[in-house]
Order: sequence, then structure tokens, then C-alpha cells
Amino acid sequence: MDFSSANTALWGVVIQFGIIAAIILLANLLRRKIKVIKKSLMPTAVLGGFLLLLLRTSGIVKVDLEILEMITYHGIALGFIAMSLQVPDKSKKSGSDRLAAPKSGALIVSTYLVQGIIGLIISLLLVYTIMPEFFAAAGVLLPMGYGQGPGQANNVGSTYESLGFMGGRSFALSIAAAGYLSACIVGVIYIFVMNKRGKIVVKDQGDISGSVTVDTFQDKDEIPISESIDKLSMQVALVVIVYFLTYLVTRGLSGLAGALGEGLSVTVSSLLWGFNFIIGSVIAILARTGLKGLRKAKLMTRQYQNNYLLSRISGLAFDLMIVAGVASIEISDLSGLWLPFVLMSVAGAIITLIYLEWICKRIYSGYYYEGMLSMYGMMTGTISSGVLLLREIDPMFESPAANNLIIGSSMAVVFGVPMLLLIGVAPEQPLLTLILMVIYLALLLLFMLKFQGRKTKTSKRLK
Repeated sequence: MDFSSANTALWGVVIQFGIIAAIILLANLLRRKIKVIKKSLMPTAVLGGFLLLLLRTSGIVKVDLEILEMITYHGIALGFIAMSLQVPDKSKKSGSDRLAAPKSGALIVSTYLVQGIIGLIISLLLVYTIMPEFFAAAGVLLPMGYGQGPGQANNVGSTYESLGFMGGRSFALSIAAAGYLSACIVGVIYIFVMNKRGKIVVKDQGDISGSVTVDTFQDKDEIPISESIDKLSMQVALVVIVYFLTYLVTRGLSGLAGALGEGLSVTVSSLLWGFNFIIGSVIAILARTGLKGLRKAKLMTRQYQNNYLLSRISGLAFDLMIVAGVASIEISDLSGLWLPFVLMSVAGAIITLIYLEWICKRIYSGYYYEGMLSMYGMMTGTISSGVLLLREIDPMFESPAANNLIIGSSMAVVFGVPMLLLIGVAPEQPLLTLILMVIYLALLLLFMLKFQGRKTKTSKRLK
């Protein structure tokens, strides 16, 4: 075998990852040293994605788009699997409201629906007026980009592109990129205005390292650090095994759909592979439950998952996914799509803020600003965007808002199942999809407003 640079198959991937790594380090340096960028609250991965996009489109740096797309696709699945394998910490509670978890999950999915409704209204109005050739279901990509981020935007955008939406993938990824800007710009302006009015207090605590919660490195009954296999190797093995099982299950379900009918196969198969991260999350949860059962039955004496390392794996996967997703946007594909892109981006940012202001006052009454800002950051970017906004007024995560992002995301998988079906229906029946979204939104609002649970104590930061 030729190990020299002439073997592009051997060194090509290393070069591409080297470029991405250098960009991440450069973005981190710029964010730390340039006050304007630091104050913008833009995550390092997002900044890195924009830098790589600029360098790629200007021809300064050559990056393989296919590798970027693969990183984006696999990154979201690996990240969610690593998150789902983590052992729940019973000591971390979401407040005194016993319905905090389901209400947070319902809130997340209801925000998807609000974004989807706004997006479909815009796309349908354009189709029936000045852009009759426009893809009517394009509005569904607004919640995929804003609410789900570049990973899911890439998956659904690619699916819609295969169904006839020219430039659908780049359109979806551009929406996701606009979402990050909304989280940073709108979120920061909102904090500034509320701080001037004396509604919230901005606390300068400096940068806080770590993820949403601080995980202990060594839990009770875990495999010791001195084990013959490295702890990180064990976590990677668990994640990869679950992802391999995800591939087998998705392939089996896709084959079953094909056996039931060719038409069903085209629709269902694309959804299954596009949403493979949900299948992976479910398998990871089942694996976690199975390992717990083995320990209870005394068939296994040690806990093999390490939350700290799994969190780091998840963070790495999401960082790579975000950089690759933003950098892989094809600006040329947006030719002729600028009007719907601008309309959806602006409307999504404003309507999401208005809706969350209204609903969070009712379900997060004890910590309204913390709950609303964290949710706005997540529902226009990712969970990291939500945490960055939350840190401005709750740097030590004293309110339940940070934990609600995690437990809410888990519950959103359950509430979000009908949303997945609507995504598949939208290309054929966009108007019916719009009606069904309105109905489902009404049901979720009824649940959130009717069943209030127990009240939390009023936050001291509220004035």
C-alpha cells in the first residue's frame, strides 16, 4: 500500500478534518480576543462554520462538500446517541412542578408547529401569488432549521430536494444559519432592552466551561480509571455499537416499507434515514435501560457509561456537525429563493419570540425570563445557544431553566412523532399539513395551559 501523499484516499479525510480543526481553533481565538464577537454570544462552532463557508466560497480553502455533508448527517445521530446513553441524575430536578418535563417537551414541539405554520403560510402565499413554481412545502423547513438546527435541516432539506425542491438542502441550511443569527442578535438585544428597563439583571461571571450541567467524572460503581480498557474507549464503543444497531434497524424498517409497497417505500424510507437520529436515541435509551436492568439483577456489577465523557462525545459531534453544516451551504443554490428565505427568517425570529413570551409567562411563571430566553436560544439555534443566553442572567444555573432544555428535548421526541408524519405528508398535501399543524398546536396548548401542576417559587431575579 502506498502511504505517501499520492494516496488521496488515505490522506484526503485527514486533510479535511485538519482544516475543520484549524478553523475551530481560529474561531475560538477570535471569539475570545475580539470583544464584538464575544459580546454577540455567537457559539464558536457557528463562527467557525461561517469562516469556513467564506474561505470555501472565495476559493481560498478547498473542502470536500461530500465529507461536510457526511459529517453533518452522522454528527447529529452520534451526538443524540451519546446524550441518550447518559445515566439520569435523580438529584437534578426541574423545579417543584411535576409536569415541568412534559410541559417543556410540549412547549418545544408547539414552537416547531408555530414556526411550521408561519413557514407554510409564507410558502403557500408565494405559490398562489408571485412564485407559482416555488416548492409549497418549503415552509416546513423553517422549524427544521430554526428549531432543530443544521443537522435536521440538512436531512429534511435533502429529502425535499430529492422530491423536486431545487436547492432545498442549501435553503434549509441557510435557514439554520439565520436561526443562529436570530438567537445571537435578537436574544442579545432583548437582554439589553430588558436590562435597561430593570426587568432582568445581567451578571458578568466570565466564561463558564462545560456543558449545560456539571457532570462528575467518576460515579459510584463505575469502571475504574485504571481499568485495562480506557474509559473513553468504552464510551466510544457504546456509542458506535448503538449507531450500528441504528443502521440495522433503519435498514430493516426501510426494507419492510419497500415490501409493503413501492410508493410507501419512497416516502417512508427517506423519512427513516433522515430521522435516523431519533431511532438511534430510542435504541440508546433501550440500551441504557437494559444495562440498568442487568445491574439490578446482579448480572452486571459495574456502570459502564460515564456521563462526563458521553457529554464530551456529544459536544464534539455537535460542534463538528455545526461547522460542517454551515460551511456546506451552497450560496448559488439560493438563486431565486432569496425572497422566501428573507421572509421566513425574519418572520421566524419575530414570531418565535412573541410566542415564547406569551406561553412562558404561563408555564414558567416562577422563572419567566430564564425559561423564555433559554428556550428562544434553543428554538432558533441549538441547546448551546439557549445556554449562552441563559448564562447572561443565570450564570450559575440556579433556576430550573437549563435542566428544562434537556428534559424537554427528551420529552419532545414523544410529542414530536406526529410532526414527523406531517413532514412526510407536506410535499403532497401542504394545505392539509397546515390545517393539521393548527389542530395539533391547539391540543398542545390545551395540555400546557389546562394542566398547570405545582407552582415554583418566584425567582429572585424577577422585578
